[in-house]
Amino acid sequence: MTSKRITGGLGLLLGLGLAASQAMALEGDAERGQAAAGTCVACHQADGSGMNVPGGESWPRLAGLGADYIAKQLHDFKAGRRQNASMLAFANMLDDQQIADVAAYYSQMPVTEAQGGDVDEALLVRGEQLALRGDWDEYIVSCKSCHGPRNEGAGSTFPGIASQHAGYIESQLHAWQADERSNDPQNLMGAIAKRMSDEDIRAVSAWLSSQSVASE
Repeated sequence: MTSKRITGGLGLLLGLGLAASQAMALEGDAERGQAAAGTCVACHQADGSGMNVPGGESWPRLAGLGADYIAKQLHDFKAGRRQNASMLAFANMLDDQQIADVAAYYSQMPVTEAQGGDVDEALLVRGEQLALRGDWDEYIVSCKSCHGPRNEGAGSTFPGIASQHAGYIESQLHAWQADERSNDPQNLMGAIAKRMSDEDIRAVSAWLSSQSVASE
């Protein structure tokens, strides 16, 4: 009886994993995605630029992010692997095909300039160090180690963070610090964020937001 239950449980887990993989593998259509993204505009803007709100909630730039990354985040919101009350409601409005379509739509938009990088020079210097070289005395790995040489993203797991709003980057690093976000591989971001001071987080967020990304 016990072995049957274990076998049944494994079958269920494998089935759920297969279903999730199939959903992620759907090919998106940007034209259909534009129609499905109508509910996204209020926060993420018509051009996908998002919004930086100093001292308040900032909404990320979606324009130019990888389609697979966007799709994964939407599926994670739906499944409860990533927490945000507003995004849970909006993600639940989309079926798997619409998620693929919306992801394709935003991924094909040109990257827009970010906001929030207007800080003093010393802070930007510290931010550049953390982003490009890290701080091995504090066991902080550089951002570019995972997010690519120019922090413009690497594959479906590591999004482009150059030219992302400072307020959004700050909020996510604090979320990983507090174990409020954990939908990355092996909690890499949680481990790094916990080694960073509030000033480090502010510095690297500001520097990354000040970086321009040349859209192809």
